[in-house]
Amino acid sequence: MGEAFAVIALGVAAGALAGLFGVGGGILFVPALTLVVGLSQVHAEATSLLAIIPVALLGSWRQRTTVNWRDATVVGLVSAVTAVAGAIVADVTPGRVLKIGFAVLLVLTAAQLAWRARRQSPSTTQPDTERPTSEEVTSPSATPGPRA
Repeated sequence: MGEAFAVIALGVAAGALAGLFGVGGGILFVPALTLVVGLSQVHAEATSLLAIIPVALLGSWRQRTTVNWRDATVVGLVSAVTAVAGAIVADVTPGRVLKIGFAVLLVLTAAQLAWRARRQSPSTTQPDTERPTSEEVTSPSATPGPRA
């Protein structure tokens, strides 16, 4: 029962973070699946990759007016092919090495985000003017194509 609750809580947290920050959930899924649920690193990575599909689909649907479809298609196709190579390497890499590598990736990512945030002074930050307001998204004139 405790594991089921942990998995549900993980789904709630990952969904909220995906909607809020645009992360697919893997940054939360993998550590939680290893630390809380007790999966091995390889099993957590595989589970995360499958669990990310509905999160990514629904998250991108919600943000559909701001998706760069060309870039998303290229990144998606290339990463799908190279994910197979990564999985083959992960299968022969010791779990401890995978855990350390994943931890290093998280630390470096966090450091880069913090560094960029510090370098950006409050007076130079601009609001995200490219993102449409909720009124623009729901307005009939914002919908492309012919109206019925």
